[in-house]
Amino acid sequence: MQKPTIPKGTRDFSPEETAKRNYIFDTISKVYRLYGFRQIETPAMENLSTLMGKYGEEGDKLLFKILNSGDFLSSISGNDLKEGNAAKTATRISEKGLRYDLTVPFARYVVMHRNEISFPFRRYQIQPVWRADRPQKGRYREFFQCDADIVGSDSLLNEVELVQIIDEVFGRLGIRVSVKLNNRKILSGIAEIIGEADKITDITVAIDKLDKIGLEKVNEELAAKGIAQEAIDRLQPIILLSGSTDEKLEKLRELLATSESGTKGVEEMAFIFGKMNVLKLRSEIVLDLTLARGLNYYTGAIIEVKALDAEMGSITGGGRYDNLTGIFGLPGVSGVGISFGADRIYDVLTQLELFPESFSHTTELLFVNFGERETDYLLPLVAQLRREGICCELYPEAAKMKRQLSYADSNRIPWVAMVGENEIKEGTVTLKNMQSGEQKSVPPGELAKMIR
Repeated sequence: MQKPTIPKGTRDFSPEETAKRNYIFDTISKVYRLYGFRQIETPAMENLSTLMGKYGEEGDKLLFKILNSGDFLSSISGNDLKEGNAAKTATRISEKGLRYDLTVPFARYVVMHRNEISFPFRRYQIQPVWRADRPQKGRYREFFQCDADIVGSDSLLNEVELVQIIDEVFGRLGIRVSVKLNNRKILSGIAEIIGEADKITDITVAIDKLDKIGLEKVNEELAAKGIAQEAIDRLQPIILLSGSTDEKLEKLRELLATSESGTKGVEEMAFIFGKMNVLKLRSEIVLDLTLARGLNYYTGAIIEVKALDAEMGSITGGGRYDNLTGIFGLPGVSGVGISFGADRIYDVLTQLELFPESFSHTTELLFVNFGERETDYLLPLVAQLRREGICCELYPEAAKMKRQLSYADSNRIPWVAMVGENEIKEGTVTLKNMQSGEQKSVPPGELAKMIR
């Protein structure tokens, strides 16, 4: 018989891993709710007409398509199959696909429910997404996204709040982070003043690699993209801009004075950083002019978060987009959002051993089963403890004591309670601490207090 397997790029999660993942999701959800975000969910599958053409040519290829129900070949002729046009055939036999991200379904949701929504609309969404990517370390075909967006408001206070949320979430998780900020308008202004406005993507893709490949290689890449030497020379002082945030912004004001877009970007950043100073956040907040993040998507502020004590790529990202719903015929709805990378955060927490001890188990107390008489005595006590919020279980069989203690050990249950003939007579419970091995006799009414 063939061994069962799961599709490449997907994973099973053990009870312990699931508890740890829920710790991350719960932490993020609590902070989102604290800031007035309301949760929505959208279907795992969307109409392909909703998804196609929203992620570029490469993204379209990575969509998981779902075959139509029933006889999906009924609309296809033998000639169609002979022609071998896979793309054309796919559109005839498949009308739905698994969602690729949470942003496009959210845009569709806003347009469909615009008469029920009051703007600005603050939503958060924590759900899995699917991409037919080549599986590799840290890249999966099924993974969770934890998004929060504010749509229908141009106010930069929204950006400030999103940075506060990032600071609060990582503060609660115990991860020290650097929050990098930039602005699409500043990048446009830079391309404009060096005389290469149409090469903005090439310029930003190159300078984004400054940390990895160094200045010399960045300049070589710029030249290879056909950017004039004079423009590359004018770019140098901007790339190498140093000093405090205020000093950088002042210098940028001078450099971008002739660019309307660039000047607006500088003022937006000055506003955001000004508010950060008032808030005194725990995290390091940095103005990083090399930050580009999916440039075509964003129109204003760009946000990226890196862990300071772990080797890991971006663990959160986001930014401002001016026309989220325009793709569905509702133009002019501006939005700003962030997304926490739960899988990468999990890896960082594991690497730095930051998961709380209590997340390695769910059951706090196991009652040993000595037989039917003891079981009848224990059932009301177990029920009472559960009403008091103690996660407990009664071993289902009167098995050997060694087997029952071994069960508690392998499931990392920290407390074991034993009630035999003597305990019933005396009205007590023998409580054993599985970590220290210490055991004591306690009244049943004090069990919950002892365990807490």
